Amino acid sequence: MELPEPSPPAAAAAPPAAAHAADGPVPFSRFVQLFTAVMLPIFLAAIDQTLLATATPAIARDLGDLRASAWIAVGYLLASTIMAPLYGRLGDRYGRRDALVAALGLFALGSAACAAAQGMWWLIAARMLQGLGGGGLMVMSQALIGEVVPPRQRPRFQAYFGVVFVLASVTGPVVGGLVVSSLSWRWLFIANLPLAAIAAWRVLRLSASPPHGAQGQSHDAPGVLLFAATAGLALLWLTLAGHRFAWLSLSSVAMAAAALVLGLVLARRERGQQHPFLPLELLRLPAIAWTSLTVTLFAASMFALVFFLPVYLQLGHHGDAAHAGLLLLPLTGGLVLGSNLTGRLVAKTGRPDQPPRYGLTLAALALLLLGLLPGGSWTVGLLGVLAGLGFGTVMPTSQLVIQTVAGRTRLGAAAATVSLARSVGASVGTAVFGALVFGLASGAELQAALHGGSAAATLQVTHAFHLAFLAVGALTLIAAWASTRVPRVEI
Repeated sequence: MELPEPSPPAAAAAPPAAAHAADGPVPFSRFVQLFTAVMLPIFLAAIDQTLLATATPAIARDLGDLRASAWIAVGYLLASTIMAPLYGRLGDRYGRRDALVAALGLFALGSAACAAAQGMWWLIAARMLQGLGGGGLMVMSQALIGEVVPPRQRPRFQAYFGVVFVLASVTGPVVGGLVVSSLSWRWLFIANLPLAAIAAWRVLRLSASPPHGAQGQSHDAPGVLLFAATAGLALLWLTLAGHRFAWLSLSSVAMAAAALVLGLVLARRERGQQHPFLPLELLRLPAIAWTSLTVTLFAASMFALVFFLPVYLQLGHHGDAAHAGLLLLPLTGGLVLGSNLTGRLVAKTGRPDQPPRYGLTLAALALLLLGLLPGGSWTVGLLGVLAGLGFGTVMPTSQLVIQTVAGRTRLGAAAATVSLARSVGASVGTAVFGALVFGLASGAELQAALHGGSAAATLQVTHAFHLAFLAVGALTLIAAWASTRVPRVEI
């Protein structure tokens, strides 16, 4: 089905809204049934993106290879990124409930492998297996929400799911720090097993989702492989360049050129496919294209901050894992408050395109100040609240914009678009931030800071983190600009 071109921006929301016109209000009991089913998958998907932030130094002391530790996060995010559009496609074709159950099974298998890891690269490989399931948890949960709740009612309900997402994302390091301080980092993965089992049981109690696949639709296996190769090579280059080899070295240029060529081949192939693996037809709509770019830049900034701020507090200020995790609570509170206020505002105005413009500007200013000011506890806490308030405006609104414009039959593809943008941003942001920090500080300085060594090494590591925070602030400003390009969308 071809989507209409929305010449006037306001018209972008018209077709899907009309499709929901016959839908009556969702009974609260029906929403509670849905919420209790998808809350755990959303929680697991979000928390496992950041859970190991405070645990990373402890894992590096146990398994070795601190420089490779960025791939604990990047490997999970890379696998999630690759799988997000595939889950959207499979969910639309075969049913979103069953696709979510399959994702939970893969996620649990990867968690068991992580708990048993005996080396850093074993853990990274297991995290990638875990990400193959994690990529479907958020996509299919959001698609099921859109399947049940009409657009005009989503802002009120979406706020609840937004709170779950941001709470899980930012309390991940807090939980990780407390567990590592009192038990072992392996328990962070063991705990996933009963939670995934409970989540699968609750999801299976929902009614089976109707398929929406097109006649003769293929799985586009070559597109999947090309996307995996492109994303993997690009992230490997971003992670290694600058400290494993120079940016302008032969290895760096060859890797970047190969990723670019693969990306061009992928784009050309997907444009020629009737049913492409990547939902490129949605990206032709300006509201979806600019919202996706905003989400990508937002995720790059927020996840780089969430993953590396606890590492900065431990290496640069010699705090323990629990203290570093607790200093993320102000950011958590800001995110929850920002998400809740945004949901209420959009429910009143019907304009999900507006809040990110102001919120991302506020977050950018907070990050720039974090890079310029000394990193004391009060400074980190206050700036964390401001950054959280700003970041909290993005997630509740991006799903609303994209789902409204995409329409009901493409809810899986719409949710996959948001998840893909978020995963790409989180992967790139984490990889680039890690490459920047590890490139500005030598391996000896990092090891000295890790074990509480010389003041000179600690100062150099702190300086590297401050420069990286300035870069993240500048990136968030670009995200704020991108959000102003989203045309008017009403729900």
